[in-house]
Amino acid sequence: MLFKTVLVILLYVSGVLGQNGWRVTYTPETICGLKGSSVDMRCSYLYPKSHTVQKTFWFIHQNPIPELDDLSLDPEYSDRVEYLGNKKNNCTFRINQLRESDREAYHFRFLTNREDSRYTGRPGLTLEVTALRVIMYPDTVTEGQSVTLTCSTTCTLTGLPAFTWYRDRSPLSFTTQTHQLTASSEDGGRYSCAVKGYGHLPSPAVALTVNYPPQGTTVSFSGEIVEGSSVTLTCSSDANPPVNRYTWLKGNRTVSSATGGPEASYTIKHITRQDSGEYYCEAGNWIGTHRSPPKLLDVQYSPKNTSVSVSPSGEIVEGISVTLTCSSDANPPVQNYTWFKEKRAVSSRRKSGLNHTITNILSQESGQYYCEVQNQVGTQNSTTETINVQYPPKNTSVSVSPSGEIVEGSSVTLTCSSDANPPVQNYTWFKKNETGVWQAGSGQSLTLSNFRSWNSGHYYCVSENKHGPQNSTALLATVQGGQIVAVAAAVGVGAIVALVFLGVVWVSRRRKSTNVTVHTEGDREGNKGPIYSNVSGTPMSHTETLCTDRGNGEVPLYSSVQPSNTHNQVELLYSTVCCPQSEDEVQYASVQFLPSGAGPRPPASTVTEDCVLYSTVRKHQT
Repeated sequence: MLFKTVLVILLYVSGVLGQNGWRVTYTPETICGLKGSSVDMRCSYLYPKSHTVQKTFWFIHQNPIPELDDLSLDPEYSDRVEYLGNKKNNCTFRINQLRESDREAYHFRFLTNREDSRYTGRPGLTLEVTALRVIMYPDTVTEGQSVTLTCSTTCTLTGLPAFTWYRDRSPLSFTTQTHQLTASSEDGGRYSCAVKGYGHLPSPAVALTVNYPPQGTTVSFSGEIVEGSSVTLTCSSDANPPVNRYTWLKGNRTVSSATGGPEASYTIKHITRQDSGEYYCEAGNWIGTHRSPPKLLDVQYSPKNTSVSVSPSGEIVEGISVTLTCSSDANPPVQNYTWFKEKRAVSSRRKSGLNHTITNILSQESGQYYCEVQNQVGTQNSTTETINVQYPPKNTSVSVSPSGEIVEGSSVTLTCSSDANPPVQNYTWFKKNETGVWQAGSGQSLTLSNFRSWNSGHYYCVSENKHGPQNSTALLATVQGGQIVAVAAAVGVGAIVALVFLGVVWVSRRRKSTNVTVHTEGDREGNKGPIYSNVSGTPMSHTETLCTDRGNGEVPLYSSVQPSNTHNQVELLYSTVCCPQSEDEVQYASVQFLPSGAGPRPPASTVTEDCVLYSTVRKHQT
């Protein structure tokens, strides 16, 4: 028994020394494994060719009976170890789920078919087990300073593996065991590292604190931004340490200050359109300040200051085109306009900047106009705008008073009525009988005192304002059976003012010019004296004649009649005086009214029947 023991020891010793062909080689002899990972203990062995390997195993302690130390039988290892070798020359061994307690010297042993032939590789393979941890220096910095990160181990991991770095569990781009960075606000966070391929075995995380001034400052609104409501403005900013002061500005004017955390609020109660504008928030901490971009506060409100304008802005005369324009201050802009004339809708359109146009305006379209405007917030009516359509006289007529039976010699009053805007300025009365047309007076009423048969005739009035004149229908006043009879009758003078004068004209049979002055009653403004003047005869100078030479050397005379009081007149009178049919009379013919400023008297052939009156003036008998 003692001999066998000595033999085993000798074989063991000779094996270590590689004597007689026995040898175990560990590559490397020391390895560093990562806690929780797997490690392969690479191993090879040799023995004499005359032997056959019967058993192989790894152990960590030498017992009197070494076979009992087989790690595959040890409860601490049995479910974590694998023999990757064979019974020829490969003795590689793997340990999974490394523990820090696995730090040991590991040995390989094999037995052959020869009695008491066994061999153990000495001094064995040393296994180191390390955990990872992050070393950060410094761990608190101000933006712009440098930070060094190291993924630290207690031993050098076998194989010099690459590393994976994480910030807040998100992988980073660098893979070295040590990394240096220039800190920015984005670099703050919790850092950890892991061996590449073992991302599930990271180190504990270490926090890096980066101090920086406020950044990303923004302004937001809450609430309906409508005039009268309450609106809250909120300022948000990212800073480390957190913002401890806020300043609110509208434009460049400070409107409020607040202190507090990452947000600050500014509330405007009963907001008005004057509160519209660009708002800023300025956030600060002990490192610095930052101002937000401008935020436009656009306060919506219902229409205000609604008004109507009229074009043209001066006098509005019947027949022209008139445009009414509605303007209003509203946000959002007016969406609907409705036009009213004295509370009656006349036009409605859905468009902005509405104009209401009346073409060829009539007198009945005078009145008060206003517009109603509406947006999505509310409505408003404008003030009223009065349109006063002016027009020349219309519906001119004559009435008589008294209206019953009137005895000859009584007083009769004729009254002229007319619709005009502006009101009639001038009334002129005319009488037409068998001797011609006479101007009978002026003023709205014409009184005939002590009416006699020679007062009989057709009476009519001409009413006139600055836009033109109009004739009334004629009223026939005559004496029948001792009573005055008044009957309406038409006069063929059309719409032209039949202003014909009559006077005593002395005509000489000798060829010479004649001057005639006709007197009548004072005009409406009280001017006494002649209304018409410059009645002068001139020899006929063209070949068209209205009467022929009487054979006694007398030739026709032409007279040009011009009213002397022209400031209220709108027409010129031209008359042609023909030669007398006898010694006792002169005939007037071709009496035509032309607009003032007209050219020379038209030829007799162009005188229309409507504008010709005839009258005869008999020579006074001496």
